[in-house]
Amino acid sequence: MSTETTASVLPPKGKPKWLRVKLPTGKKYTELRGLVDKYKLNTICTSGSCPNMGECWGEGTATFMILGNVCTRSCGFCGVQTGRPETVAWDEPEKVARSIKIMKIKHAVLTSVDRDDLKDMGSIIWAETVKAVRRMNPTTTLETLIPDFQGIERHLDRIVEVAPEVVSHNMETVRRLTREVRIQAKYDRSLGVLKYLKDQGINRTKSGIMLGLGEKEDEVIQTLHDLSAANVDVVTIGQYLQPSKKHLPVQQFITPDQFDKYRQIGLDLGFRHVESGALVRSSYKAHKHIL
Repeated sequence: MSTETTASVLPPKGKPKWLRVKLPTGKKYTELRGLVDKYKLNTICTSGSCPNMGECWGEGTATFMILGNVCTRSCGFCGVQTGRPETVAWDEPEKVARSIKIMKIKHAVLTSVDRDDLKDMGSIIWAETVKAVRRMNPTTTLETLIPDFQGIERHLDRIVEVAPEVVSHNMETVRRLTREVRIQAKYDRSLGVLKYLKDQGINRTKSGIMLGLGEKEDEVIQTLHDLSAANVDVVTIGQYLQPSKKHLPVQQFITPDQFDKYRQIGLDLGFRHVESGALVRSSYKAHKHIL
């Protein structure tokens, strides 16, 4: 039975006031927005209409998606197109590195669709992209938000070998809801990926979960305990928002006080950083997570 009180959540009848997003502003944002438009650069910040884009860009952080924009998985929460992906573009690492250079990004987050159609699950392009970014932008730090690569160690080892400053893999939800929310994923496999990365020497590991899909407070706390047991360093906790009517509906809106409570529980468990709030996304304050 849940320990969550009725005051900690609200039924999904219109977005509450704390989910209202201010339009991004500022000199740095305006400058980067102009470069993105001029050179037709592809950032997940713009394509995903991230609510934190102005804040992150102001800090010199941006997120780039590699391996195309069609995913082989059909997760119930994700707005990315699913189907048969296009052929791998082997010049993509150089293009991403060039975009980071043009934008003068201080800290770059790399993410991707799942590519279960490839023998290497896309891990080779992942490693080559990190190498290209480092060649062209030697002072830029990196976070790689990776898929699970089906838990295959030789694919994960390619990430370990290029040693990004932060390696992230999202749990997305609690154990009970994983089959519904992440149809082709497995809760314990994701935990195993995070533990393997840490055991292989990755300095900073990170994961994130969404709330509002029907999870209970005790389930969220258990997930935090599971991540702590896997020696994860950084956790992000945010509000799920339905991308379209075809996706899973929002079951509840989590209040700011409840997000604060989860943040404190995470800190008490020993995580280095816990970002917990309605508008928090995986790359929120990512530049601080290397510290």
